[in-house]
Amino acid sequence: MGLKGIRIGWGFTGSHCTIPALWPVLSEIVTTGAEVFPILSPAVLTTDTRFGRAAEIGTRLRELCGHEPWTDLVSVEPIGSQRLLDVMVVAPCTGNTLAKLAHGISDTTVTFACKAHLRNQRPVVLAISTNDGLSGNVTNLATLLRRKHYYFVPFGQDDPENKPNSLIAKMELLPATIEAALAGRQLQPVLTGFPPGKGRDGEQNAGKMKED
Repeated sequence: MGLKGIRIGWGFTGSHCTIPALWPVLSEIVTTGAEVFPILSPAVLTTDTRFGRAAEIGTRLRELCGHEPWTDLVSVEPIGSQRLLDVMVVAPCTGNTLAKLAHGISDTTVTFACKAHLRNQRPVVLAISTNDGLSGNVTNLATLLRRKHYYFVPFGQDDPENKPNSLIAKMELLPATIEAALAGRQLQPVLTGFPPGKGRDGEQNAGKMKED
């Protein structure tokens, strides 16, 4: 099917260590001819970390996507009423965002964008990145796995020996997952593996920063 002409809302939430891995994927998707509208959670909009400064992330998104990032509730509200998007992507999707979506809480730019988009029964693609995916967030993950219109980028444990509850999506599978979601299919297999000792940013057993 391809993604040419597809309007994608792309929500970035505060798994700061995962964002650098998304740049080549985002570039690939834009190159296919898709139109990407970046949407920033408060954490991404305002927080500087060792993985990147907030202002630099905003600048890079403007250059890649050709659109000013949406950063407040007023900006994303028309997504529903005006049917602005074909698909909504949340990548990275933190455990905090996962929990809010599972419980219908829409108090951030990204979660409100998802709510507005779901009004039109259109697909939401989640690329999870959370240290508690197999503990505190496992019930929220299960809730969304069985909820209509939600699709997951295949995910697995990034460091099962040192962080057995941590889950991370295979970000390189985002384009294929989006295509499948637009066709009403979940890309399979949903569960996948990672090389031993390799974390989400490629560092050996590195500490990770993830919050909304």
